[in-house]
Amino acid sequence: MSEYDSEPVPGLPAYLPEGENLLWQGSPAAGALARRVFHIGLVAAYFAVLMAWRLFAGIADGHTLQTIAFDSIPLAITAAAGLAIIALLARLIARTTIYSITSRRIVMRFGVALPMTVNIPFTAIKSADVLQCSDGTGEVALQVDDLGRLGYLHMWPHTRAWHLRQPQPTLRGLPDAQAVATLLSKALHAAAGKPERILRPAAAPSPSEGVSAQGATASAAA
Repeated sequence: MSEYDSEPVPGLPAYLPEGENLLWQGSPAAGALARRVFHIGLVAAYFAVLMAWRLFAGIADGHTLQTIAFDSIPLAITAAAGLAIIALLARLIARTTIYSITSRRIVMRFGVALPMTVNIPFTAIKSADVLQCSDGTGEVALQVDDLGRLGYLHMWPHTRAWHLRQPQPTLRGLPDAQAVATLLSKALHAAAGKPERILRPAAAPSPSEGVSAQGATASAAA
């Protein structure tokens, strides 16, 4: 686990050792990050309620629609700026994040202001849960033995929501989460020299995570 200065291979801090193969690389979808990390829908709803309250309050006070519209301009500008900032942050995170799966480990490169790379060897992975979201994207959350000095805030937003004491590194906003989970399951068991196990349903996530109960868990064979 270390910061990187250059990338001989995009998403990887160094060339892979002999015998280790790159199986998959991908990045989160910006829209998925905006919805589930920054909750852009709730923010938009909040401003919509404020606008509606201002409209009804103005009518109750006898103001004309023109006056109400003029008085609502600052709030409208604030709402547009806030939503634009959220969309920009989500896009920046998506563009600066690359998830990689090799035949021996998972590599997570992320960070807008302070780029860093986190290497998670298969031997440290206890299980991997795939969480399917209502918008068609998904997440793959990893239960690991130890993250060393890295905590929830170091990994955010690439960690499972609300798992603060024992952070679970998470590949978020994946357009093909089920395929990634299947590939990871095969890689984990191949690395351990054991046959692939059948995926079993994952535990239902918290509703606040914005994902459905559909999913699967791949137990590490290492």
